[in-house]
Amino acid sequence: MKKIFLTIIIVLAIACSSSTNYNMTINGTIKGLRKGTLYLQKIEDSTLVVLDSLVIEGSPDFSLGTNIESPEIFYLYLKKQDGDTLNDRIRFFGEKGTITINTTLRTFESSAKIYGSENHELLEEYESMIRKFEKSNLDLLKKYYSAEKQQSEAAMETLDVQFASLQKRKYLFAINYALTKSDKTIAPFIALSEVFDANPYYLDTIYKKLTPTIRDEKYGRLLKNYIQEVGEDN
Repeated sequence: MKKIFLTIIIVLAIACSSSTNYNMTINGTIKGLRKGTLYLQKIEDSTLVVLDSLVIEGSPDFSLGTNIESPEIFYLYLKKQDGDTLNDRIRFFGEKGTITINTTLRTFESSAKIYGSENHELLEEYESMIRKFEKSNLDLLKKYYSAEKQQSEAAMETLDVQFASLQKRKYLFAINYALTKSDKTIAPFIALSEVFDANPYYLDTIYKKLTPTIRDEKYGRLLKNYIQEVGEDN
């Protein structure tokens, strides 16, 4: 715990004392916010570290930034100071340039509108489709509980087959989405976060289709290492 705490403090001190010449800037407005502290965070070596921070006093507008090598996932974390004990975190795909995040205090995460990141737009497109799969899964689950209550073995067996089919279609969608976005950072990210437990053949297929630029990025390198580790375990 001590090591993690020191890591966060060191990174925060560097971020706060460095110049504002960042290659990625996060601007935006949090409607309704009067007081609080915003943190720009990312996961580094399994540790959530702070890259930049800003104390909000009066104005709901903010600007944070950091320097990045390639697109990756970041978090905008709000620590409130207005009596509301609920602190929230927005996940977004960061890229070089200016990214705008507008949201509200009451629905900090769910109301967030993010602009300026092509990979984030692709992530939202992907998640929109995944929500449809999850809704179908929920519908099947309700039918299964009903069949279970009625002790209908035949209906339960049919639903089990439908569950398996839906899960397979969800996996195939994720794999195909990554394959069709082989020149975007979202491709290895989906492979690592969504279908990491799929057949290694599919992961290898995704990796081999990545463009050289994407292979050399953070998630491309992580995917290559993961495939090698999986191969060694089998």
